[in-house]
Amino acid sequence: MFLVVAGSDDIANTYFVLRARQLQYDVPAYTDLMVNSAAEFVKELYGLGARKIGVFSTPPIGCVPSQRTLGGGIERECAEDYNVAAILFNKKLSSVLNSFKTSMPDGRFVYIDVYNPLLGLIQNPQKNGFEVVENGCCGTGNIEVAILCNKLSPSTCTDVSKYIFWDSYHPTEKAYRALVTPILQNIIGDFF
Repeated sequence: MFLVVAGSDDIANTYFVLRARQLQYDVPAYTDLMVNSAAEFVKELYGLGARKIGVFSTPPIGCVPSQRTLGGGIERECAEDYNVAAILFNKKLSSVLNSFKTSMPDGRFVYIDVYNPLLGLIQNPQKNGFEVVENGCCGTGNIEVAILCNKLSPSTCTDVSKYIFWDSYHPTEKAYRALVTPILQNIIGDFF
């Protein structure tokens, strides 16, 4: 079984934050480029013998803390244009994976929706015991990611269990646990 993650950094960082692709592509054309790239990668895996391939959707990246900071205005709301791009990419990705079922019938190509489960967690945090949605636990919680979250980060929270996000982009272990069970229940049968 092979699992593929693609898209969120392309939309969040390359397209919106760095604006590197905005001069060449509008959102529909850019999501086409992304889907074509992901499709080619899946075809390569299939060509190498992979037969059970799951591809994760792009999450609601406009609602992660760093993208709220960079694209959500003074109120740090969800950056809806980021989410619109993610939804468009996800629809196209799901469609392409479905088409593989007829063109490569001995393969199992599974679209794994993380957009809706994570958005549900963000919109209804209390259901899973979360209190903080807009900020990550690490540092200020607004912009620090990855290696910027370390023992030298000032102001890191004392109770990570209250937070959906560890840093300003990645969920906490507790959030992943809340997401994994329903996602697995929805897709595990598709692999067999």
